[in-house]
Amino acid sequence: MGTDELNIFEEEFWKINQVLEKLLRETNARAVLLIDRAGQLITSVGDTSTLDVPSFATLSAADFAATAQLALLIGENAFSTLFHQGKNQSIYISIVAEKLILAIVFDKRTTLGLVRIKANQVSKELDGIFKTIFTRIKGSYEKTIDSDFLSEAESELDNLFK
Repeated sequence: MGTDELNIFEEEFWKINQVLEKLLRETNARAVLLIDRAGQLITSVGDTSTLDVPSFATLSAADFAATAQLALLIGENAFSTLFHQGKNQSIYISIVAEKLILAIVFDKRTTLGLVRIKANQVSKELDGIFKTIFTRIKGSYEKTIDSDFLSEAESELDNLFK
């Protein structure tokens, strides 16, 4: 990947952070985290000083995975959002771009309704950004591997499993 392509992804990263900062401000949340489904933190904004961020990210992904199985048990394909309410703090978690988890940590300075509305708006913005990123990644991938190589690799994989 060349430096021009890296700059494009850096621009997208800053766009993502701007969107998350806006969400943080508009909801008066404590922190907003963007996590992949494997439980790796992509980025966060706000005050995460009291959070064990790696554990939070991993457990958020595991929470979604477990809840997906619960959804199947009751005949749903999946749940797109989760909400955990505590005495002083709560967590609202939703899926973004079908591949990422948006987690919002908030307290009594805001309401669940406001968090839900703003999270839905931000999810649409992030969907657009990630569709652009995924398209660019796919294009970069296709440029680096030619069709002869792919055909040969597929053939070798087929031979391995005969």
